[in-house]
Amino acid sequence: MLDTALADQLRAHLTNVTMPVELVASLDDSAKSAELAELLEEIAGMSDLLTLRTDGDDARRPSFAITRAGTDVRVDFAGVPMGHEFTSLVLALLQVGGHPPKVDPDTVEAIRLLDGEHRFETYFSLSCQNCPDVVQALNVLSILNPSFSHTAIDGAVFPDEAEEREVLSVPAVFLDGELFAQGRMDLEELLAKLDTGSAERAAEEIDAKDPFDVLVVGGGPAGAAAAVYASRKGIRTGLVAERFGGQVGDTMGIENLISVPYTEGPKLVAALEAHVGEYDVDVMNLQRAARLVPASGEGGLHSVVLDSGATVQARTVVVSTGARWRTLGVPGEDRFRNKGVHFCPHCDGPFYKGKRIAVVGGGNSGVEAAIDLAGIVGHVTVLEFTDRLLADEVLQRKLHSLPNVDVVLEAQTTELTGDTRMEGLTYIDRRTGDERRLDVDGVFVQIGLLPNTEWIDGTVELSDRNEVVIDDRGRTSVPGVFAAGDCTTVPYKQIVVSLGAGATASLSAFDHLIRTSAPAEEMAAAS
Repeated sequence: MLDTALADQLRAHLTNVTMPVELVASLDDSAKSAELAELLEEIAGMSDLLTLRTDGDDARRPSFAITRAGTDVRVDFAGVPMGHEFTSLVLALLQVGGHPPKVDPDTVEAIRLLDGEHRFETYFSLSCQNCPDVVQALNVLSILNPSFSHTAIDGAVFPDEAEEREVLSVPAVFLDGELFAQGRMDLEELLAKLDTGSAERAAEEIDAKDPFDVLVVGGGPAGAAAAVYASRKGIRTGLVAERFGGQVGDTMGIENLISVPYTEGPKLVAALEAHVGEYDVDVMNLQRAARLVPASGEGGLHSVVLDSGATVQARTVVVSTGARWRTLGVPGEDRFRNKGVHFCPHCDGPFYKGKRIAVVGGGNSGVEAAIDLAGIVGHVTVLEFTDRLLADEVLQRKLHSLPNVDVVLEAQTTELTGDTRMEGLTYIDRRTGDERRLDVDGVFVQIGLLPNTEWIDGTVELSDRNEVVIDDRGRTSVPGVFAAGDCTTVPYKQIVVSLGAGATASLSAFDHLIRTSAPAEEMAAAS
């Protein structure tokens, strides 16, 4: 079932298994069960420490457990974890087999101290690039603390179950039968939700930190580049991020990062995080900036107040808080979020197999989404506000070649309607003023980005689009405060542009530091 190269790689990885592992499969006479049986037989034959049983009694079929023989250490999969989830399968085999997960000692201790017996279930789709982060984090949690169990479930293999639980967006995590979380989360974020005292402890630790020479706010490509360039100068560098990687983690295919012909968002985020980790950068993750208090005088300390109540001080600040998906701002949008309203076609498209959906937005992202979805759903209607599609011509030609796609121009979406989930969309025909309705089961919103700059509004100069106004050196209107990336007036919102902009802002911050003296009394008071 595995091609030769993949099988050879897996065989090499399995040499790290040090403890006997049983694969216990629960099967029926379906084609998916036959596919799973073939996969597990092939894997079991790759190591003397792996054995396969097919007498499992799990109600979900096909499914299987990976168990450490003679212990209660296990993880469960329901479905056939290929695609993006194949890495989750490989890691589970290794970790159940005794190979330690890459988790720092403090996190290991925090996991082992969690109380109670709890059951996690995660619904994923094989095309979802964000799901493996959640699946792998919960697998690690259940391996390090066996009082927690975890089952990863392919929603496409168990559609009735997903339908009953109203799962229309993945990853969707249930804890003891109740919805616990949706969307991409790493182990640190999951622990923060489980351990309610962790946020307070983190805030206390941050409050006690000495001032930084450079504080980077934001952990996307611009922030990562800024942190690396600052640390390479040998100056005290801190990085505050609500979620390291930012919007890139929600991106599927990346084909225009020069020297890298193709990668995917989560892989690039992991590479950025690893690169920053090679330098002396104090990374404060899961921290959202709430307010910037500029220094009272030249060379003084700027303060960044966090949502947690902690305050971080620095002689210079690089703002790289990026952008988020722009929403429609119409009635029903918030109500049907993840129950008909979506932003990631790769993640959530499989739940609309054979159904009618709409894509709002006729730019590159909207047309690309429509093309991808047309291969899964029954019918796609693209709604564009202006009188023409704005996507590249090559994408438009592909879109118009698809038999199950309609395009409606000059359409202004005004409302999303339904009962417990979305059932329709209302729009105004801007040419005639007539109100029209589309009967659709879901809508994918692809209308651009909004800069994450609310926290500095009124402090630094913003454009009429709420972007931070910068010059060619990344300087803002406040001396000692610099900015880079998608939150700024830089004309092209591209990863490669953000990387360069982050480096520019950081080098400018260093130049500012060496040309500006810090008031001795202010630095002494902060220490």
